[in-house]
Amino acid sequence: MDSWLTSAAARRPALTALEGGDGTVTYAQLAERAARAALALQAAGLHPGERVALALADPVEFVVALHACLLLGAPAVPIDLRLTREEQDVRASGAAAVLRELPSVRPGAEPRATPAGPPAVAAVMHTSGATAAPKPVRLTPANFLASATGSALALGLEQAERWLCPMPLTHVGGLSIPVRSAIYATTAVLHPRFQTEAVLEELMDPGRHLTLVSLVPTMLARLLDAGLESPPTLRWALLGGGPIPEALLERAARARVPVAPTYGMTEACSQIATFGWPLSGVELRLAGTEREVLVRGPIVSPDAPAADGWLHTGDLGAFDEQGRLRITGRRADTIITGGENVAPAEVEAVLLEHPEVADAAVIGRPDPDWGEALVALVVTLGGQPVDAEALREHCGSRLAPFKVPKTVERVDELPRTVSGKLLRRQLG
Repeated sequence: MDSWLTSAAARRPALTALEGGDGTVTYAQLAERAARAALALQAAGLHPGERVALALADPVEFVVALHACLLLGAPAVPIDLRLTREEQDVRASGAAAVLRELPSVRPGAEPRATPAGPPAVAAVMHTSGATAAPKPVRLTPANFLASATGSALALGLEQAERWLCPMPLTHVGGLSIPVRSAIYATTAVLHPRFQTEAVLEELMDPGRHLTLVSLVPTMLARLLDAGLESPPTLRWALLGGGPIPEALLERAARARVPVAPTYGMTEACSQIATFGWPLSGVELRLAGTEREVLVRGPIVSPDAPAADGWLHTGDLGAFDEQGRLRITGRRADTIITGGENVAPAEVEAVLLEHPEVADAAVIGRPDPDWGEALVALVVTLGGQPVDAEALREHCGSRLAPFKVPKTVERVDELPRTVSGKLLRRQLG
């Protein structure tokens, strides 16, 4: 049983559960639509435990289908429609059904009780594929509940919460918003895709009363460029999905945009730490000479822990004097140049502080003298020519000499995932 939805519908039936697409859906309507869709899936021969791939373009219909799967006890497998058909098929492999539209039930049929008890697996998400091939990750109802509880304690929770989601529901950061909203019995405002002007208009309209929004750094940068300033009802812009340049946080502060920097990953059901502090019930530790971030707690997928019981994230980190976590790089990305280890994310953050740099990536290229030579790939504001020496001097004023790129090259754009992560495996 999808106890989150049925509980929300019982407590606040007339409250808007979802806004998006062509209109709004109350909790009573969402519960009825999900029950009918579950009945149709059941009539089609679907059984509890069988996976159902969700390939629906409309975000409201996607969420209805998700709740139908939860009611039926069938793990949902979100499919990103922007992928090639071959990539979609790979993610849908093993699913008993692929939904490209909501299943219909015969006229006059009444929704009936579906299997009691939560499904063992709520959703099967795929990792972003930023540094390796995407892999499936099973997330349980307990994972989502622990994440929702920890997020509410970190950000606070209002009865009139309205959480704007301009992120894809096929990404754990997007999917968590309507799931948490059902757990809280609050409203999720869904955009089918991120459009700067549409999100800006919503955030700046006091009548929309948006209190939370989830963004990745590139989204926030575009909103600030477009004039986002002092959004009247916003409590927090939850910012994650990749490294967050300090310069971006400073820009947001000057524009009086309240930002909650967040570290998370698919294997941990989205958030791990917010403002540098782990969510309630989550343990963090740093392991080895590289200081890899290890995570343990109820947010972690049952697929994820190693033999020692910890999720080995592959991220490198440090704790500040107050015990807050700061991500310094990724273990697999480490470049060894002249016998020294360099985390490219650290150099990229410095490059992004330069006023003429819109985006940056640092790679290692084979070099007879250095083993790997640091190369900076930068996107300049307005496509202006790159001043390589100026950028090297800028880096040299903030970094150790061995961390300064040997060469700087201008590129038109850098490959990134929809969640803002740099696709390093596509960099040459």
